[in-house]
Amino acid sequence: MKVLAAMSGGVDSAVAAARAVDAGHDVTGVHLALSKNPQSFRSGARGCCSREDAHDARRAADRLGIPFYVWDLSDRFAADVVDDFVAEYAAGRTPNPCLRCNEKIKFAAVLDRGLALGFDAVCTGHYARLAAGPDGPELHRAVDAAKDQSYVLGVLSAEQIARSVFPLGDTPKPEVRREAERRGLSVAAKPDSHDICFIPDGDTAGFLDARLGRRPGAVVDEDGTPVGDHDGTHHFTIGQRRGLRLGVPAADGKPRYVLDLSPVTGTVTVGSQESLGVRRLDARRPSWAGPAPLGPWRGHVQVRAHGAALPASALLQADRVEVTLDQPAPGVAPGQAVVLYEGTRVVGGATIAGTAA
Repeated sequence: MKVLAAMSGGVDSAVAAARAVDAGHDVTGVHLALSKNPQSFRSGARGCCSREDAHDARRAADRLGIPFYVWDLSDRFAADVVDDFVAEYAAGRTPNPCLRCNEKIKFAAVLDRGLALGFDAVCTGHYARLAAGPDGPELHRAVDAAKDQSYVLGVLSAEQIARSVFPLGDTPKPEVRREAERRGLSVAAKPDSHDICFIPDGDTAGFLDARLGRRPGAVVDEDGTPVGDHDGTHHFTIGQRRGLRLGVPAADGKPRYVLDLSPVTGTVTVGSQESLGVRRLDARRPSWAGPAPLGPWRGHVQVRAHGAALPASALLQADRVEVTLDQPAPGVAPGQAVVLYEGTRVVGGATIAGTAA
């Protein structure tokens, strides 16, 4: 099988490519240039896609003896991931850019180009497993629960899953590093990337300010009484506790949390931790990892990348998913994804459009 290995310059993608070679595939490495003006070096574990990362990916490909190319997808990344990220915050939602990158870049733009060039599949270093099912390949959680990335792959379609290779899903992360060292890969001890790759300094508020400007407004309590002010609703996410700049303490002296964001009125509503809990999720743009299981459904859902699996029931429709959690969950924000699971198997995912208690 001709396999296109997406090589970020990190240890996971390097070992994934190596395992694809060991499996007998005809492997070509490709590094995605996603920034118009990449930094020369990474800042520890922050960000990715620097020139250093590209060089590390090339060195790994050379070590494996496979062809290597750099693909410039910066325009596509800016439009589909960065601009989407800014627009979502401007609308008072909380997006997941890694999930959007998987959906629009790694398993859409890259896969489409790869298929056009005669490749059969894309290989990545994501921690997830594929298993044969009655309706084709199934996407499952990784063995290493702490590293499981099936949530950010929950946007993939059955067709994309069938064209994917995830060689690391059955291996704990420490063993991946030991394997990289045994193979002589220079990235064996390289730190994992964290935070948002296109905001390497970690200053999300500053990044959004530069693009959206200051948009002052009021912070109010659940009764609508002003208790502070702010420089823009894009500085906040649902469930946030720190940095609220409240001038009036709560009557009970307890911390307050962001409950709602209204960019139209410029209002941030805060309240008690108890008021954060929601049980109903209205999600749109569903994507199914297999045949669409429309109708009543029962299983577990996950609403953040490393969150717990929450027991829930749902009504699955062609254009929306209505989820009812067994127990209230705090800090669930519109813009996040809800991914549905049956055991370890990913059923599909959708974007949360609204929540209710």
